[in-house]
Amino acid sequence: MSHDDKVPSKEPLGWDAELKHYNPGDDHRGAGRPGDQFAGASGVLFEKAMAQTRMAVCLCDPHQPELPIIFANRAFHTLTGYDEDEVIGRNCRFLQGPLTDQREVDKIRAALRSEDVVVVELLNYRKDGSTFWNALHLGPIYRDDGTLIYFFGSQWDVSDVRAARADEAHARIMARELSHRMKNMFAVISGIVNITGRVRGIPDQAAEINGRIQALGRAYETTLDEASSGSIEVGPAIRAILAPYDADQARLVFLGNRLPVHFSTISVVGLVLHELAANATKFGAWSSDQGKVELDWHADRGNGQTMLVLRWRETGGPAIPIEPAARGTGTQIVDRMLRHGGGTIERNWTGNGLEATIVIPA
Repeated sequence: MSHDDKVPSKEPLGWDAELKHYNPGDDHRGAGRPGDQFAGASGVLFEKAMAQTRMAVCLCDPHQPELPIIFANRAFHTLTGYDEDEVIGRNCRFLQGPLTDQREVDKIRAALRSEDVVVVELLNYRKDGSTFWNALHLGPIYRDDGTLIYFFGSQWDVSDVRAARADEAHARIMARELSHRMKNMFAVISGIVNITGRVRGIPDQAAEINGRIQALGRAYETTLDEASSGSIEVGPAIRAILAPYDADQARLVFLGNRLPVHFSTISVVGLVLHELAANATKFGAWSSDQGKVELDWHADRGNGQTMLVLRWRETGGPAIPIEPAARGTGTQIVDRMLRHGGGTIERNWTGNGLEATIVIPA
């Protein structure tokens, strides 16, 4: 059927069931939609622009059987591998193959029937048999009088985008699996420490070690889903580490905000904050009913290296005007970890309690 052929009036308006014949009728769908019209000088400019664009483009004739392609630009041939004489006159379905999702194809068919715009992603096949993911944008083009004249299709190879999505999804799955395994590992280590402590008659020392193990576990538990990116938000980790020390959520104030840090920074942060919290519970602000702790953190990007700066400030606890003479095991562990990790800690005992500034490579 050619452009000028008239469909007998007994046929229903629009497309037939097999999308082979189109009856525009007298009440055209495109009437009053000048934004979709295509004619005259504007049409010539449109054709020239479409021929030159790097976006793969084709036009199909709705008035011929099988809705054949009547125009395909250079980018279309480059994308699909087909020459012009292998494309013109064929229905676009020749790009489909055994793994093309028919649900997406059904969306295209529905849009053609209703003369709607549709955007789908479907797997297409090149001439050489290789596949690519095609983001297809399909829509109608009308004459000035509202008569449907073409269907316009643009194709965009989104294979790399799909691959990136798949990689991200795989990374999230692996992170969840790693999180599960690490929880089990920390639980096993904790159990070994408890048994050893009971057998050797040193339950208090075992409890101290277990506290550090559990602090590490809490730090990693909230951050593993982000670990695949190489950096994680330190805020959720800090809150998880200190959550057991602030049961009523009234004695610990967080002043920091969102801040990405390297994954390896979390273990140092976890142990340092655990030791400060344990000391605050035994000797500092949290040993008093009125004691509070404020914790702030920010990034310092001076001297060519980004550093994580944490400020720990205790108030309302017993006065400790001078530095304690003895350095406990926890203090020695903190100092050693920071030294090996390129960080520092500065402690200042005031009449209100301990103030500490920790600097760690972020």
